[in-house]
Amino acid sequence: MDSVTQAALGASIAGAVAGKTLGRSAVLTGALLGTLPDLDVVIDYGTAVANFTQHRGFSHSLLILAPLSVLIAWALWRWRPKVSFQRWLLLVGLILITHPILDVFTTYGTQLFWPIGPPIAISSIFIIDPLYSLPLLVAFIAFLIRPPAQKVMIVALVLSSAYLGWTLLAQQIITERVKPALAEAGLESYQLLVQPMPFNSVLWRATAITGQTRIEIVTGFLDGEEPLTLEYFPRNPELRQTVAGLPEVQRLEWFTGGFMQYSQSDNQITVTDIRLGIPGAHPFRFVVAETSEAGVTPVNSVQLPRPPLKPGAPDLLWARITGEAPVLCLTTLSIPGPGEGC
Repeated sequence: MDSVTQAALGASIAGAVAGKTLGRSAVLTGALLGTLPDLDVVIDYGTAVANFTQHRGFSHSLLILAPLSVLIAWALWRWRPKVSFQRWLLLVGLILITHPILDVFTTYGTQLFWPIGPPIAISSIFIIDPLYSLPLLVAFIAFLIRPPAQKVMIVALVLSSAYLGWTLLAQQIITERVKPALAEAGLESYQLLVQPMPFNSVLWRATAITGQTRIEIVTGFLDGEEPLTLEYFPRNPELRQTVAGLPEVQRLEWFTGGFMQYSQSDNQITVTDIRLGIPGAHPFRFVVAETSEAGVTPVNSVQLPRPPLKPGAPDLLWARITGEAPVLCLTTLSIPGPGEGC
């Protein structure tokens, strides 16, 4: 999740655990601890792919955060001994451990058990979702205005957790909705990723990939009875095979679960993470190799600038969320006219 939400979550936990004793310093300490795991973004691992795939690595591992919680709790206890070491440990442990667990619910990929095991991504909540964050932010502000506001903190944590549970249910409902449409399209064996569109849990995007093709479906809870619209994208398996042996490509395949698109422009081969963003505006695109008469040469990966969103995209998204627009074409990020398709 975004850093503001993680800080608000940390502050809410700290306020609920030790707000009566520490006052405002509790939520400020909790907010700082809530953002601590994300400080790994300042580390340069040498290449763009390494920086991308190492984020949410060791700093989000329960195997690291559990013993780190003990050390930090001991230091805080020495600083403020009026709070027992056990309570400090509860406060720090809950904050540091809930941070990566919350991140697991997003799509990016969190290496919860680094250095073993693959990244985990449940993909049931967008990285910024106001309905999850708002109760926590309200509780944080309420505490700062009139501490200890412990009941407000507890209610906020219950509401945000309940909303997280709703996203899991919503994801399952949408999954069961799109599977028959994929079967009708002739797909028998495929990988499926179902995730919310930006900033909400009403409108969802389903991505199904096979070796040859990718199908995108946008559907939501406010849709009418119209059949689902399927958009097809070629996957370029021949180009994928050309660079399949490169270590950075293998790392990306591992990190994304194979949800990637390969393309070539002039002599540069580019790999795009198609899980994040939307077609035409994916934020993570990497140049991984160059071609010449001598063949394919790997390069130190470079991240390309994110393509700008089409003007008016937020309005289009809102119209689709509310059901005012029954179809949103991801290929062109546009709403087709009556009787038209994507």
